[in-house]
Amino acid sequence: MNQKTVAIFGTSKAKEGDKNFELALELGRLCAEAGFTIVNGGYGGTMLAAAKGVKQASGRTIGITCSAFGRKGPNEFITEEVRTENLTRRLEKLIELGDAYIVLPGGTGTLLELAEIWELTNKGFVNPAKPIILLTDFFGPLVDIIAAEDAPGAGLISQADTPRQVIEILSKI
Repeated sequence: MNQKTVAIFGTSKAKEGDKNFELALELGRLCAEAGFTIVNGGYGGTMLAAAKGVKQASGRTIGITCSAFGRKGPNEFITEEVRTENLTRRLEKLIELGDAYIVLPGGTGTLLELAEIWELTNKGFVNPAKPIILLTDFFGPLVDIIAAEDAPGAGLISQADTPRQVIEILSKI
């Protein structure tokens, strides 16, 4: 069994039945079936969906929550909570625990997560580099813009159109 941990980043705004919610649900299930532990922010939206998918496959989830939000705790599908005091420490912990990073569509929080892991990898602070996988082409235009300035940096990003393609990429780590 695989003992690797995959960090999943995505929107907290997705609701059951939404395309991104269903994408995260399938991704979580497939990751668990492949033996990966999932780590994410532990709250709602795609975080809840991925954790629910993991639970459907009897897998393990770690939720990195943040006391600065003032919320009680993680969603009901998280099997282990790690509580941090602020957003900076939360993201540091997500990056620290991940052996690979999957980025779903999202807003500024997801963009921050993508930018942080991308820059740390680009500057060699994540060495050896770990896979950064965009699930869907949502952030594709951003990667294209960066590629015009920094082609090697843009080359650190992989894109997958489906959760099954993500698993194919992850099977190599």
